[in-house]
Amino acid sequence: MAGSRRKSPGITPEILLRAYSIGLFPMAESADDPEIFWVEPELRGVLPLDHFHVSKSLAKTVRRKPFEIRFDHAFDQVIAACAQETSGRPSTWINRTIRSLYATLFDMGHAHTVEAWDGGELVGGLYGVSLGSAFFGESMFSRRTDASKICLVHLVERLRERGFTLLDTQFTTEHLKTFGAIDVAKADYGVLLEAAMESPHLKF
Repeated sequence: MAGSRRKSPGITPEILLRAYSIGLFPMAESADDPEIFWVEPELRGVLPLDHFHVSKSLAKTVRRKPFEIRFDHAFDQVIAACAQETSGRPSTWINRTIRSLYATLFDMGHAHTVEAWDGGELVGGLYGVSLGSAFFGESMFSRRTDASKICLVHLVERLRERGFTLLDTQFTTEHLKTFGAIDVAKADYGVLLEAAMESPHLKF
């Protein structure tokens, strides 16, 4: 993993928000490892809100409205699903400490979810942190075809509507690159982040 790591002996929600404001985010080695370390990548994943790309096939699926989309309805369920090991994700960096901290951020109005529901079943979603005019995407999961992708589309629509300026994805993946995600050098990311932190905290 490119970038620096710093062990964190103790962390509070307030420290966590301060870390985001200066370009750091926490991870754990595994779900069973109680320790948390700070990560500051040399290349930061960013999804430019004005260059978000949706394929024709996905746009058609979104218009079909296969799922009910909810916001901030089931935070604990979403982060638990993101922390689950799957065949495509045999390990996770979301440990109990992280789950507890982000649940507190949710209560404080700084952590949010976008959720896809099929009847009464949660079938996909994502969660992240909002601060200033920035949204820091943390993790997503999908139990139905395109469920997490559709949640991402609705996230971007909501961020645009509410005046957000930065969607941080931490790292880029081939999956995120299909939506327009790019790698940004740490110094350039710092400029984007500073501008977002100068904004009043926006309502998600």
